Amino acid sequence: MSNNAPGATNPMLYDPIPEGQGSTTKRNQFIAALGICMAAVSGGTALAWTSPVLAQIVPVNQSSTIVLERDGFQLTQDEGSWVGAFLAVGAFLGALPAGYLAEKIGRKYTTMSLALPYLISWALIIFANGAGMLYAGRLVIGIATGASCVVAPMFVSEIAETSIRGALGAFFQLHLTVGILFVYAVGSYTHWVTLSILCAIFPVLLIVAMFIVPESPVYLVKKGRRIDAGVALKWFWGPNADTQSALQTIQADLDAASGEAKVSDLFTNATNRAALFISLLLMFFQQFSGINAVIFYTAPIFQSAGSTMDPAVCSIVVGVVQVVMTLASSVLIDKAGRRILLLQSSAIMGSCLIVLGVYFKLQNDKVDVSNLGWLPLASVVLFIVSFSLGFGPIPWMMMGELCAPDIKGLASALAVMFNWTLVFLVTKSFGTMQELLGSDWTFWFFGAWMIVCTVYVFIKVPETKGKTNAQIQAILSGKK
Repeated sequence: MSNNAPGATNPMLYDPIPEGQGSTTKRNQFIAALGICMAAVSGGTALAWTSPVLAQIVPVNQSSTIVLERDGFQLTQDEGSWVGAFLAVGAFLGALPAGYLAEKIGRKYTTMSLALPYLISWALIIFANGAGMLYAGRLVIGIATGASCVVAPMFVSEIAETSIRGALGAFFQLHLTVGILFVYAVGSYTHWVTLSILCAIFPVLLIVAMFIVPESPVYLVKKGRRIDAGVALKWFWGPNADTQSALQTIQADLDAASGEAKVSDLFTNATNRAALFISLLLMFFQQFSGINAVIFYTAPIFQSAGSTMDPAVCSIVVGVVQVVMTLASSVLIDKAGRRILLLQSSAIMGSCLIVLGVYFKLQNDKVDVSNLGWLPLASVVLFIVSFSLGFGPIPWMMMGELCAPDIKGLASALAVMFNWTLVFLVTKSFGTMQELLGSDWTFWFFGAWMIVCTVYVFIKVPETKGKTNAQIQAILSGKK
């Protein structure tokens, strides 16, 4: 039946629910977000994979050559660092095609297609016989991870009703941390090949989930498929949902946009420019919070606090804290709002980084800090808690919220490419910064950026809690 055929044979064309009198159920929205975010779990496993795997490389203390336990092929220390860095290179390359595909074939099928590069990459890694196959596997898994960062937050933001959009928006970062925790927990006690095989389960679950989840109603309306969009809304929001009003809101948002977006529209239109600029700066501050530096230092800081905890257990503790606090963020985000969580995050992280810098400065100056061992430990835990409540999940979520429907795919792709460029730069330059500046000034460098961040969020970042896309666009254009 064509979409324009009489609706007598399709009960979804004329919604029996009187306009403005419907009621929604949230269960299927959470189920759908869980399924979509299997892409995020897959990305999390890719991100964390090098942590336990490089720890299994022997011998640890020999100069320039390291040997993978299985098959005895050798990697230099430099090759080992590239195994980690290739993920960021791939993520940069995967972002833009994902945004394009999401607009052409839809959010559902783009998300489903991500399982293929994930599975190919795990096969390359599992059967690797040298650095070349590991590089290829990490590059391909990077492409899938970068694409996931674009499509999954976009898809989730389009299926969620306004009252729970924040909670579901935090699902992406939450499931990223679940994937990271899985690798920390399993990778610490299994061979790296076994770990890689287990990680391949999540892309398979993604395929299964995408057979169940309908297409995004926003995409369907955009393509003129209003009947299909009504059917999808009934699945997501429940049989008693007022789909007439929902479809009108979606259509109004699309009508307010300028149709098919070009790259130039991001910069020539003031509202689009504001949305892109805020998205990019939130990504910048996320990476310049020094989160990677703090996680890198977790085990030494635990030891300096007098802890005899195994470094693997330290990693698991950090992983658990991230998961629990990101879950807390998903609960708080629609109650407290985005701005207050971002402000507490940047202010507290900045304070923790300054304290860590002071501690390492005292330690470097041979001051007795044995009775202050608890201070860096408390700073690290508080930093990770604060990051997980604010700058961990919210930049990904607001990227989907701030942009108009016509530019969402393109703007999200650019923001993700920018984010992964920063990941690459910060990760590769962190060691050099330590050598040139010392640990104290490295932490102070990131702390200074968090002070700038707090001022920027306070002045420029709008509150999007409980607002429709049209209302958000009006705020960005200055017509509050």
